[in-house]
Parts: sequence; structure tokens; C-alpha cells
Amino acid sequence: MQKILIIGATSAIAEAAARLWAPRGAAFYLVGRNAERLVSIADDLKVRGAARVETQVMDACERSQHEAMLTAADNFLCGIDVALIAHGSLPDQRACELSVDLTLAEIETNALSVIALSTLIANRLAWQEKGTLAVISSVAGDRGRQSNYIYGAAKGMVSLFLQGLRNRLAKQGVQVLTIKPGFVDTPMTAAFPKGALWAKPESIARGIVRAVERGADEVYLPGFWRLIMLIIRHIPERIFKKLSL
Repeated sequence: MQKILIIGATSAIAEAAARLWAPRGAAFYLVGRNAERLVSIADDLKVRGAARVETQVMDACERSQHEAMLTAADNFLCGIDVALIAHGSLPDQRACELSVDLTLAEIETNALSVIALSTLIANRLAWQEKGTLAVISSVAGDRGRQSNYIYGAAKGMVSLFLQGLRNRLAKQGVQVLTIKPGFVDTPMTAAFPKGALWAKPESIARGIVRAVERGADEVYLPGFWRLIMLIIRHIPERIFKKLSL
């Protein structure tokens, strides 16, 4: 029985991943801000075959609550096999450009809270000498672009942090998985026009579950984003700064 902690469990991608794990008889500890949605998701997972499900309401930015939450999850699950960090927000880039406070708040949500949680979870998995820490970052973190550099900077910070964490924990049998989705059709992106590059949460979730199973270090989802970002990263700066990306 897999014992799975999901932080940001009410996000579309996290819920879709949980629905894939549930029929395998996994046990879940679900953390999020919306109590009603957490209960609804928990009930659904039980119907789908989950062995046990517990929920906790927590704002991931409240760092003072992290340690107690992890202790409660560890006690309920009797150890953690997989921890998926899936919370985040999509900033209003223009509003952030005009407000230092808003910029720093978005960095807190999308980077600092994730790093804080990853540090605490990593230490627990290192003590176990097993387990997986899987964190949803983004292709946006691969290169700063004028259209979303606040979000990209936060995700880039997370991706670089996870690289170092992976290097640190490799010898202790702990998998650190960096998940880099491209455009995903979720409630968070409802206002955006959709095109051929957009994926559904269920597709991303399948990629996450596969990546956890095969012990991957980093995964672009869908996979074609690896090539797209390879090209974008290698555009010379003198040319890149003239583009409207």
C-alpha cells in the first residue's frame, strides 16, 4: 500500500493524480485550503478504492504550521512513500510589476513555501532512507520572459533548489522529482485561450505517476516541452530580448 501525502490536493493536477493512485489501494493525507473540496475529494478517492484518507486544512504559506502538519501526516500514514507538492498561484504579471508587495507575495506562494516544505519533507525521507518527493514546478522556470517572469522566477528557484536537493539525497535512496508542465487547462488558466499546446490535467497526472514509478529525476509534461524549452533556452540574449514572449 502506497502512503501518499499531497499538499495542494484540491488543484486539478493533484486531484487527477490521486484518482490514478486510489484504485491501487493507496492511503492519502490530503492538505489544502478548501475544507469542503478536500472532503469531496476524499470521499471520491474512497469510492475509487483508496485504503484510507485523511484531510487537513492548511495554507501552505503559513510556515509555522508545516512541521505539525507533517507529523500528523506521518502518524496517520505510518511513514510517507510519496509526497506531492502541488500548490501554487498564477500571478497577474502586470500587477506584480507595479507592486513590490504583490511580487514578494507571489514568490512566497510559488517558491519559498515550496522550498520550506521540501526541506522538511526531504529530511523525513532521508531519515527513512526511502521515498519520493515530487514537486510541480513549470517550464516557465527555464528562462525569464517578459510575459510571466515573476511566476518564472519563482518556479526557476524551485527547480534549482530541487536539483541540489536531488544531488544531496541520491545516496540515501530518496527520489526527488521535478515536474515541469507546460500549458495546462485548469480552473487557474480558465481565462486563457486554448490551443494545440494545451494539455488536460489527467494527461499531466498520468505523466507524474509514471515518472514516480520509474524513479525519474525531472519530467517535462507533455514531453514535447523538453524540446521547446531547449530551443528557447538557447536563443541568444541579443535576439531573445527583441522577442515578445
